[in-house]
Amino acid sequence: MSKEPTKGGAPGKSPGTKAKRKLTRSEKKQIAAAIRQAKGDGKAHTAQQTIPYINLYPDGICRITEKKYSKSIVYEDINYQLAQADDKTAIFENWCDFLNYFDASVSVQLSFINQGTQREEAEKAINIPAQEDAFNSIRTEYGDMLKSQLSKGNNGLVKHKYITFSIEADNMSAAKSRLSRIETDILNNFKVLGVSARPQTGYERLQTMHGVFHPEGEPFHFDFSWLAPSGLTTKDFIAPPSFRFGEGRYFRMGRKIGAVSFLQILAPELNDRILADMLDLETGVIVNLHIHSIDQTEAIKTVKRKITDLDKMKIEEQVRPARA
Repeated sequence: MSKEPTKGGAPGKSPGTKAKRKLTRSEKKQIAAAIRQAKGDGKAHTAQQTIPYINLYPDGICRITEKKYSKSIVYEDINYQLAQADDKTAIFENWCDFLNYFDASVSVQLSFINQGTQREEAEKAINIPAQEDAFNSIRTEYGDMLKSQLSKGNNGLVKHKYITFSIEADNMSAAKSRLSRIETDILNNFKVLGVSARPQTGYERLQTMHGVFHPEGEPFHFDFSWLAPSGLTTKDFIAPPSFRFGEGRYFRMGRKIGAVSFLQILAPELNDRILADMLDLETGVIVNLHIHSIDQTEAIKTVKRKITDLDKMKIEEQVRPARA
């Protein structure tokens, strides 16, 4: 006796069960193409995508990658060149202690930025308004002198110094607590050096990056409350019109052309004015020093490898004349 197909389904299937439809080859290709388009090719295609961070928060914490976070501190200059020899030695020793504070898990970047300012804003800052007294002529003369010095001085350059430190953490909460501890220790170390320092807020960090990406001195307009209604990100408010790379060490940023140089200084002795001489250039320049501590065990292994290489070179140099 033959079995009849079950009503509403295939033979031997329970009622209501539908047979699975196999995808055709063209449908599989369409799905694979949609997945590739969603993932992208991993390359930056806009100016916003070129800026390498994920998000920046109002408290100044920047999420660089999925597990890397950073904060930044702005600090003032220290009167080192005019100090006495003993004072210079003390400052140098304190600076060494400051750098030795960071372990291998903390990446540090020292940034020295010379930026141009808008002439109108600078003149507004030194403008002395007239008052109802007999000293307006003096105010006018003094204001003219300041404007003359502004035109003949450092071409309206403003010099800033920053230290940015980054760590890796599993989540925002863990990163926030550790960054706060490191920030407190850095501020205390700057206090020992006699340097005025303060942490940057999210707005100030964005303003700094906007100044780097817009060297013409365009004004910066932004508020974190604008992000949700507009659907934009912080990168949309700081990005230049375009980036263009691939011309050797030269690049284009909007209408500006810049150049990047990497300096590897191998010398038995360095003058303590080498950085000051770079920053004394009367032009817009950015100098970044990247500092990363090496684990003590790894450092010892590196030194031992170098000693072994030197011994090998010494033996080869002794054997070569003997063979000749």
